[in-house]
Amino acid sequence: MVGATRGFSRYPSSPSSGSPGSVTPMGVPGSTAVTLLEVIRGLAGSSVETIERGKTIFFPGDPAERVYLLRRGAVRLSRVYESGEEITVALLRENSLFGVLSLLTGQRSDRFYHAIAFTRVEMVTAPATSVRRAIEQDASVGLLLLQGLSSRILQTETMIETLTHRDMSSRLVSFLLVLCRDFGVPGSEGITIDLRLSHQAIAEAIGSTRVTITRLLGDLRNDGLVQIDRKKITVFDPIALAKRFS
Repeated sequence: MVGATRGFSRYPSSPSSGSPGSVTPMGVPGSTAVTLLEVIRGLAGSSVETIERGKTIFFPGDPAERVYLLRRGAVRLSRVYESGEEITVALLRENSLFGVLSLLTGQRSDRFYHAIAFTRVEMVTAPATSVRRAIEQDASVGLLLLQGLSSRILQTETMIETLTHRDMSSRLVSFLLVLCRDFGVPGSEGITIDLRLSHQAIAEAIGSTRVTITRLLGDLRNDGLVQIDRKKITVFDPIALAKRFS
C-alpha cells in the first residue's frame, strides 16, 4: 500500500505566488498573472476542439498552421520511420503545449510528428500567426510558451528513457511509472492511472504487441503489484514496482 504520493502526484505544486504556468504581463505593474490557456483562448481565430480516442490530430508532413493546448485527456506524439516502425516520443497530459514548430523556425513548416488522441481529448487551438503576433507584442507571452515547451521536452526525454529498455517487461514497468506520475490519482489502494487503457494502446505506445502486454500485465497482477478494473490500472506501490524491476 502506498503511504505517500511523493513523486507520483498528477498535479505540480503551486508556486508561492501566481498560478502554475502563469506570468505577469511586462510593463504593467500590479497586473494579474495570466495563464497560457487564457492567452491562447483570447487570440484571434482560437477555438475549442474535441477529438475522439484513436483519431489523428495531425500527420507528419501536414502544414504547421495551428498551436494546440491540451485541456483534457492524453495525446500521443510519435515518429514514423521509413521502415514503417512508429515510435512514441511523448505522451502529453493536461495543460501540455504542442504543435509549436512553426513558431520556432519563424517560417511555414510541416509537421514532424504524428499526433493522435490517446484518449478522448479537448484542446484549445489557435493559428500560429496569431500566437507569433502575441509574442511580438508582449515578451511575457513568449516566456509562457517557453515554459510550456520546456515541459514538453521533459516529457519526450522521459519517454525516450522508457523506450531504451531492451527487456519488454522493464519497458512496461517504466511506462506504468510514467503514467502514475503524469496521470495518477492517489487512493486507498495505491495510484490509479486516470486513463482507460486497452492492451493494444499500451502495446502501440511502447513498441510491443497486444499478446505480450496481456501476458506481462497478467504477471504483474499475479505478483500482487497491479490491479486492472475496466481498463483502469492501479499500481499498489510504485516504489516497490520500480525497485523490483530496476
